[in-house]
Amino acid sequence: MKTFSMFSSRVLVGLVLAAASLGSLAQDFKIGAVNIERVLRDSTAAKAVSTKLEQEFSKRDKDLTASIAQLKTASEKFDREAPTLPEAQRVSRQRQLVDQDRELQRKQREFQEDLNLRKNEGLQQVVEKLNRVLKQVAEAEKYDVILQEAAYINPRIDITDKVISIMDGAK
Repeated sequence: MKTFSMFSSRVLVGLVLAAASLGSLAQDFKIGAVNIERVLRDSTAAKAVSTKLEQEFSKRDKDLTASIAQLKTASEKFDREAPTLPEAQRVSRQRQLVDQDRELQRKQREFQEDLNLRKNEGLQQVVEKLNRVLKQVAEAEKYDVILQEAAYINPRIDITDKVISIMDGAK
């Protein structure tokens, strides 16, 4: 996907350069650029996704943090008491701690997978809204090309603020 994106960006840049070299046609060529990262960070829709995720996952995060602290305390207690424990009891408690650690790691992985899945779903909705707004702006203001990724964007063609404003105003 990234290779295709880089390829299509190169083709697009080639077309822009070709259009610019045609002289009079270049005057009619209108180009815009948008910083996707900024839209996904600063738009109201993106902030709403972040807030919703924080609310949805905060209890599980607190529970995991408490479990980590509990396991750490139990492990420290075991380290202090291990030299005085009978062999069978020491081995049994050590196995318990290993099992608790394994279970905690599993819960952490599940938490991270669930969080990433929900984050991607939320950001996908923001990206779909962004694409609708970009199409709307392109048609309304007669842009020939709107770039979404660029190493440098001249402020003269940067329409990021306009897009964020429209996204925040559109429901």
